[in-house]
Amino acid sequence: DVYFAVDGFAGYGKLARKKLDELEAGARVEVDERKKSPLDFALWKSSKSGEPSWDSLWGAGRPGWHIECSAMSTKYLGQPFDIHGGGHDLMFPHHENEIAQSEGAFGSPLARYWIHNGLLTVNGEKMSKSLGNYFTIQEILEENDPVALRHFFLGSHYRSPMDFSKEGLREAGRAAVRVYETLDRAARSSAAAGDGTGDAALLDDFRREMDDDFNTPKALALVFDEVRSLNRLLDEKKFDRAQARVAALKTACEALGLLQGAPDAFFGRQKERWLKRQGLAREQVEARLAERKQARKQKKWQEADRIRRELLDRGIMIEDTPSGTEWKIK
Repeated sequence: DVYFAVDGFAGYGKLARKKLDELEAGARVEVDERKKSPLDFALWKSSKSGEPSWDSLWGAGRPGWHIECSAMSTKYLGQPFDIHGGGHDLMFPHHENEIAQSEGAFGSPLARYWIHNGLLTVNGEKMSKSLGNYFTIQEILEENDPVALRHFFLGSHYRSPMDFSKEGLREAGRAAVRVYETLDRAARSSAAAGDGTGDAALLDDFRREMDDDFNTPKALALVFDEVRSLNRLLDEKKFDRAQARVAALKTACEALGLLQGAPDAFFGRQKERWLKRQGLAREQVEARLAERKQARKQKKWQEADRIRRELLDRGIMIEDTPSGTEWKIK
């Protein structure tokens, strides 16, 4: 076995902002004659029966789990690279040990910035397979748009713990719908040309929040201030002023990754998921709309209204516009 002697690395503890003697005082003391300090960690482990192994200068064995990460990041990103992330529970000792071995090997910083995220829980408990309280992203996206999931995560600061709930995710989905509905409304108005630089003061506020350690909850609050302001200007038909708001809203949403396709594409994805859950085909809805159109053409108003109510009972809202009849999810 090969160990790293932490007392030989002057910077040990700098990520956790603790001195070596403080860390040693809080370390679990184990009787291990191979170590000089209980904080010393394995760089290479000798092979054991039934385990994979590789040949080395010290005989057959395998790398320690800390050094696996240093090897991969250095191979693919070089050293130093810009951002190293991970859960806050990995700061010590895992990331501290990565720094020690990588800087010990190459004499340069491992990463320029370290970002440690809070843990995700479900109903106050850590998400885990053993508790059966975990979800895969694939499962979540069968019922929710990717934008909704992204919005849900952005609603908490990345360093804070976060409790996952399906109701919270549904609320995030409703918020995403408000953004897309506003952009769609603007695109149908004279504010559609809002692709300039945006309102400078508003974008300055947004950048300030993002520069403050990626304060996405406050950045999101600014986004929805924009949504309210833009809708008010559209109500008042102040389209020239609305154009700057459209541009600012798009810029902020793009920076947060909240614009994944045009509004039509977003609402199309929503409809497909909803139809799947309802056991309906798009063709069935379109056929009923065609029947309603024919009834209106023949001035059979009661029949047209009956079809409208029938669809509304299924959760489908109809809107008659100058360009034709459109439908959306209630």
